[in-house]
Order: sequence, then C-alpha cells, then structure tokens
Amino acid sequence: MADASLRHFSNALTSFLKLESAGGLLLIGSAALALILSNTGLSGIYEWVVYMPVEVRIGPLVLAKPLVLWINDGLMSIFFLLVGLEVKREIMEGELSSLAQVVLPATAAFGGMALPAAIFYFLNRADPVTLGGWAIPTATDIAFALGILSLLGSRVPGSLRLFLTAVAIADDLGAIVIIAVFYTANLTLLMLVLATVIVSVLALLNYLRVRNISVYLVLGAVLWFFLLKSGVHATLAGVVLAFTIPLKLEDVNGHSMLRNLEHRLHPWVAFAILPIFAFANAGVSFAGVSVNTLLQPLPLGIVAGLFLGKLLGVFGASWLLIASGKARLPEGAATIHFVGVAVLCGIGFTMSLFIGSLAFNTAEYLTPLRLGVVLGSALSAACGYALLRLASKADRVEQPSGAGRPAS
Repeated sequence: MADASLRHFSNALTSFLKLESAGGLLLIGSAALALILSNTGLSGIYEWVVYMPVEVRIGPLVLAKPLVLWINDGLMSIFFLLVGLEVKREIMEGELSSLAQVVLPATAAFGGMALPAAIFYFLNRADPVTLGGWAIPTATDIAFALGILSLLGSRVPGSLRLFLTAVAIADDLGAIVIIAVFYTANLTLLMLVLATVIVSVLALLNYLRVRNISVYLVLGAVLWFFLLKSGVHATLAGVVLAFTIPLKLEDVNGHSMLRNLEHRLHPWVAFAILPIFAFANAGVSFAGVSVNTLLQPLPLGIVAGLFLGKLLGVFGASWLLIASGKARLPEGAATIHFVGVAVLCGIGFTMSLFIGSLAFNTAEYLTPLRLGVVLGSALSAACGYALLRLASKADRVEQPSGAGRPAS
C-alpha cells in the first residue's frame, strides 16, 4: 500500500513538473507561503531563516553574507545566465533575429518601461530617497506572466505567448542595462580590470572554438567574484558569461553548447532558483497596513506603475505602431486579447523585487516596496487572466463549433 501511494505521488509530481505552467504555479506558491509565514506566529522563524548568516571560506578567501544576499547575488546570477542565453539565442535566430520580428515587442517593451517609470517619478518626485526606486515597476516577470497565460491553455492564440515572451525578453534586456548603469556601488578599479581580463579570456575561448563548457563555467564563477568585489552587481556576470557561450558550436556530445546549457539550467531556475528567490523576498507583513499605507508614494508608485503604467505603456506604444501600419496584431488575436496580455506585463514580481533590493536595503523601505510589488503584480495577474478568459468565452459564443478563427 505504501509503495503504491509512493508511486502515485511520484507520478503526480512528474505530471505536474511537465505542465507548462508548473514553474509559474510554484513561484506563486512560494510567494504565498512567504506571505503566510510573515503574517502568522511563524514570522520569527521566517526572518531567522531568510537572514541567517552564511559564511564561505576557501583558503584566505572569506565571503560572509545573510542567506537572502547569497540568494539575490548568487542564485540570481544563474537566473541571469539563463536569461542571457535566451536573449542571445533569440537575437541570433529567434523572435528577435530580424527587424520585422523585433519592432512590435521591442516598442511594446519600451513603452512598458518608460510609462511606469514616469508614473513612479511623478508620484515620488518630492522624495529623493524613494525616487531611487524608479525602475522597480519597469520590470516584467517572464516566468510568472507565462505561468498565468499557460493556465488558459489553448483558449488564447499561440501568437500571444510568442509576443509576451518577446516583450519579456526585451524587457529583461532593458532591466540588465538599467542595473548595470544605475544600480552599481562605488567601483573598485583593480577588480574591474581583473573582471575585464576574465571577459577577454572568455571571448578568446569562444573565438578558439573551445568545446568544454566546464571551462566557461569556472571562469564565469571567477568573473562573478571579481564583479561582486568591484561594485558592479554580481548578477551581471551571468549575462556576460551567456554571451560568450557559442550557439552554433557543438560540444563533445554533439549538442549546441548554448542550447544544451539552456536546457539543463531551465528546470533548476524554474523549479528551484525562482521559487527560492520568491520565498526569500516576498515576505511582507500586513500588520498595521491601512489604506493610508497603500497611498504612500512608494507603494502607490509601484502599484500604479505596474498595473496602469504597464497596461497603457505596452498597449499604447503597440497601438500607435499598429495604427501607423508598421506592425499588426499577433495572428489570431483580437484587441481584447492584446489588452489582456498588456495587463499581464504588469506582473513585475521577481525582477521588480530584485531591482527593489538594489534600490533599498532598510526595513523602512523594504516593507512598502514589497507591498507595492506584491499588490501590483497580483492585480495585474488577476485582471489579465480575467480579461483573457472573458475573451476566450466570447470567442466560443461568437464562433460555431468547428469554425476557424476569423482573421483579425
């Protein structure tokens, strides 16, 4: 009986992990668990786990940080490595490989970053401290957004998933630039020089067509350490490493080096790294939270930026391009579908929390920023899902059984 139950659980777990939406669902569950723990008698245990000191010693080298910083600086570097691999692949041969393919999602991503930043700036312009979080609502969480979209299955056109993916990738690229330019600490010249040397060696390995992925990864770890000590955020090491890994060169097993690494990293990022990050960063206590708390410039700027800014920025910029005849709606999609996807772009969650952790590092600001990110992302997720589900129901009513979808 016990063996049968174990097999049943194992089969159920395997089936869940094969779901397209599994990563997004796990991300949601991890964030929900953090919120529950933070608002019950277990909040002390949650804080103890997240902020426990962790020290790593390798000979004379000592790195000591709270666990949450190991997650944000270390594990998230692996996430950014995966993002970098996806961006490079899409630029070289995917959704971003030609001007015709890139113009609509790139324009949508630009509008979806510019308008949320402008809304946040307007609401926080009187406070130079909170103004430093202007980039928090500019981000889109690709895992979370695609997870919500995947819950709808075939009820939404497949072209919308491609569009949302391309927008999120362009958005991630913009976030990388923002982090590199605006969220760096005081720079240490020696460490920057050493990091530059490592980047040069990685580029040389690519040029020489070196096929051993382990060499790239070891040098990537060294690059991470030098960037950590340089003042440039260490997670950028993942992006730089990704762009030096060959796409068209096969490894010793006959697989594309970039695609193989991307394939191997994806389950670790989706089912471990992002849920762990969500758990460590989504914990926010609602004790003492009132309407006045939400109306403070910092959380209000984030909520308004994510929900309204993303919607108006993504849809508005896209509509202007489509109305001018320089682009068209994704195949099979109606305007209401497009609005729903634009709303889903307001799920900033992972990237918004990450940028927020760079902008603020004291409880005075961490709590309201987490509150704003959680509420803004939840509102975008719920409304985007509802709109797309409503659109799918309208399609079924309007179209007779077996009829094809009319052209938009």
